[in-house]
Amino acid sequence: MFSPAVKQSWAVSGVLLNMLGQGMVLSFPAVLLPGLKADDSTIKTDLDTMSWLASVVGLASFPGFLISAFFMELWGRKISQALVILPGTLGWLLIYFATDVTTLMAGRILGGITAGASVTLGAVIIGEYTSPQLRGMFLNLKTAAVCVGNTFVHIVGHYYTWRTVAIFGLMPHIIAFGIVCTWPESPTWLAARFKFDESEKAWLWLRGSDQNSRNEYDSMANAQRRRLSEIREKSSVQRHVVIFMQKFTRKDFLKPLLIILFAGILLETCGRHIFPAYALQIIEEISGDKSRTFYYTIIIDLITTVSSTFSSALVRMLKRRTLLFVTGGSSLAVLMAICTYLYLSAIDVISKDRAWLPVSMFMLYFLLANLGCTPIPLALLGEVFPVAHRGAGSAMSGLTLAICLMVALKITPAMLESLKVYGTFAVFGVAMGLSLVVLYYILPETKDRTLQEIEDYFNHGRFLSDKKVEENEENTTMLKN
Repeated sequence: MFSPAVKQSWAVSGVLLNMLGQGMVLSFPAVLLPGLKADDSTIKTDLDTMSWLASVVGLASFPGFLISAFFMELWGRKISQALVILPGTLGWLLIYFATDVTTLMAGRILGGITAGASVTLGAVIIGEYTSPQLRGMFLNLKTAAVCVGNTFVHIVGHYYTWRTVAIFGLMPHIIAFGIVCTWPESPTWLAARFKFDESEKAWLWLRGSDQNSRNEYDSMANAQRRRLSEIREKSSVQRHVVIFMQKFTRKDFLKPLLIILFAGILLETCGRHIFPAYALQIIEEISGDKSRTFYYTIIIDLITTVSSTFSSALVRMLKRRTLLFVTGGSSLAVLMAICTYLYLSAIDVISKDRAWLPVSMFMLYFLLANLGCTPIPLALLGEVFPVAHRGAGSAMSGLTLAICLMVALKITPAMLESLKVYGTFAVFGVAMGLSLVVLYYILPETKDRTLQEIEDYFNHGRFLSDKKVEENEENTTMLKN
């Protein structure tokens, strides 16, 4: 009745709504912390505790990564996605009814668990449920969904209290849960469990039955059949531990993990999660006009959302590497210009009267950064790990991303206090530039590649399909001669 594209879009919408909820969790400190500082606040706290309320999401995201990695391998993608929604739902309820800091912290921790679990699990689901032609667009839309969540919190937080915002935070999770219940199980996970009949049925429902779809399924299923002889014997717990440790000797595990490490550093240092959490403080310092801070913040939020959405279209037209390095290099240059301008104005070399200029430059920076530096690192989570390493890879990626997120959110208030905005973003800019340089040398081009082709790349150092094309061209040339 419905085309494969419609069915894939429906399945992905469950992930995107969950990512929208993640955006609300990450930007909630922008509403919560000013509310706690208010004179009429019924919950009193100090600056250090408030920084933990903001950053504990990063710490809590690590168990979320581990839980999702364990669940996705044990019970599949569908059940896992439904289960990881539950902590975030409970977290928002705790925040709404909170009468002390402890309850608020518990709510933030539960929200962080769901936020962390949603990152890797959502990327894996999109990677396995969608075709190579649509995969990049849907993976980039994850970032756009987070941006929508950020913007929504900043808007409603201007008119409502943080308790009311917490009720709004429930809605995406509840709707997402309903959508997830309609999914088939991932055909890739079913094939990895050697349930090939169920896998083929789910694949045809999601991808259709055209020749390209059948060829891709055959390639994936045959790769899993080759694994069958390797794991026929039931393994003990000790054997599982040995197998996990052996992954750190395999290049098809270590290379993707290295990519995720520097992609995670790039993601955090470009301000993706820092700005939504501390947006009002950052913009107030830049503009020097508290009365316009809200409007500047919303404009930057909208620009970020639009650029992230536009990136989903660009990724279908441009290569991943081209998009990442062109926009990354451009945004880094703009960021360094912003830091220079703010520093010179701070030491009175240039006038501070043109507040619109650094704000406009920040708008340009976030426009460029959200075209490549923020969506592509998250998209890689759904592409680079082979099926055999996807669970362990998600867990280790989760550890990496959780540490990056927690450190960034935790140190930012102190850096803003001591180094000001220009010093803070200058430090982040250096780390951002280093990450781009490393990724330039280790990141393969994944546009329009099947997950099996990408898996072959990390095993053999090149795409086997390209090798076959070259061999066919050589054979053709030899026959002509």
